[in-house]
Amino acid sequence: MSETFNLQEYMSRGVSLLVSDAVRATFKNPRETLFLAKFGKAAAAASQKRLNAEQKGEHVPPFLIASITSSCNLHCAGCYSRQNQACLDDEPVEQLSGDDWDKIFTEAEDLGVSFILLAGGEPLLRKDVIDAAAGHDKLLFPIFTNGYFIGEKYMDMFDKHRNLLPIISIEGDEAATDARRGDGVYQVVLQSMQSLKARDLIFGVSITVTTENMQQVYSREFIDNLVSLGCRAMIFVEYVPVSEETKRLAPSEPEREYAAQRIAVLRDEVPEMVFISFPGDEKETGGCVAAGRGFFHINSHGGAEPCPFSPYSDINVRDTSLREALNSRLFQALQSDGMLDDFHTGGCVLFEKRAQVEAFLAQNA
Repeated sequence: MSETFNLQEYMSRGVSLLVSDAVRATFKNPRETLFLAKFGKAAAAASQKRLNAEQKGEHVPPFLIASITSSCNLHCAGCYSRQNQACLDDEPVEQLSGDDWDKIFTEAEDLGVSFILLAGGEPLLRKDVIDAAAGHDKLLFPIFTNGYFIGEKYMDMFDKHRNLLPIISIEGDEAATDARRGDGVYQVVLQSMQSLKARDLIFGVSITVTTENMQQVYSREFIDNLVSLGCRAMIFVEYVPVSEETKRLAPSEPEREYAAQRIAVLRDEVPEMVFISFPGDEKETGGCVAAGRGFFHINSHGGAEPCPFSPYSDINVRDTSLREALNSRLFQALQSDGMLDDFHTGGCVLFEKRAQVEAFLAQNA
């Protein structure tokens, strides 16, 4: 990574741009715009906290990913979480409580974190945690959901607490979505989107990009349809292969270049939509932003991990503070040894180099 590159400035600028884009995207909705304007001020204050910490030699990322449950009602083909046994049908009793997560959210806000991405499993199965998140109105909580549980009660909550932003998973059109997520899922997702639009509630979508769907999901036809449904944010996540057989689904370098070009065009042509690409947007940082560089992950049992695709931890927030977790030996080692800057062929450099991560944990057990 270039010595002249300042990651903190880049991430702070990214937060500001995302907020300003969201405000512009919702200017026709006074209530939404009022909340996002207030959040913009809170995000600026959080950014200043991070800058102050940086000056003292402490790096705080603006993003936290929180997998608040291991339970899920779907069995998506090629699901990394199920392959890794981080996603189950039943609710494990060892998971963090709603109070535990409330404490984590408070600590994150105090540190200067601005965005906490709620994931799972299926996060809407944990209403106690969603209730806790709703009370932290200086934080924005994108909720990555499969759309099955967005009923009237949750829509009432989303309407009252605009810091809760549903991000609905979709794979493309009906054929592509049902092929990966199960028969009938697309119609459930479509109904959820229509219901959110009817309530004038902002939402986004998350798309796992594979070699099979990328031509479709970067097309104007697909984007325009989502805009018409009320979608205002798209998060593209490159597929991470779970086995040798699924490596063919991971985009190649030329296909990544195509994706980057399409996103650049879409950002220019569709200004009412916010586009985020992972790990495509990481190229500007000079490498992976996991392990606390730009974000980190807390799993449903409290383990602090580099990211959801690198499920390794040497510290648990049950036993320590969030600040101490950010400064774990594993995170510090990954940030200092250059591994996060390395080239990789899949959607996640740490997934590809998992043997090295496992070796470090074994040596430091």
